[in-house]
Amino acid sequence: MININKIVVAVKGVIFNHGKVLIIKRNENNDVGGGTWECVGGKIEFGEDLEAALVRETNEEVGLDITVENILYATTFLTDSTRQVVILTYLCRSNKCDVVLSEEHTEYKWATKDQLKNLLFIDIINDFEKNNVFSMEELL
Repeated sequence: MININKIVVAVKGVIFNHGKVLIIKRNENNDVGGGTWECVGGKIEFGEDLEAALVRETNEEVGLDITVENILYATTFLTDSTRQVVILTYLCRSNKCDVVLSEEHTEYKWATKDQLKNLLFIDIINDFEKNNVFSMEELL
């Protein structure tokens, strides 16, 4: 059997509202990252604009309309020996904070900088630190 390598491109949003960032907790039953906290986002669909994909994913996952401002950073990692994920993370804003979660997630939190550092997966924390997300004026 031949293994076929696969690359998945996803977009994530660091969504700000009143000095806090929205994070969501994956359903425990999820095969990838079950029970972990993350920023909102997901895979882009073929032919889809990156920012449009993030707006769509945010609406699907948390029921919010957002404004996508600019890209914060890009990162990549292997989920197994044949699957690589590329994540483009954007600065976003929402005027509303009323979240309606999809079935993929069980909890949400508008988190402070300290809460982000305590709840997010260590690789996300490292990406935030490397790319100065924790130093952003909005979180001070």
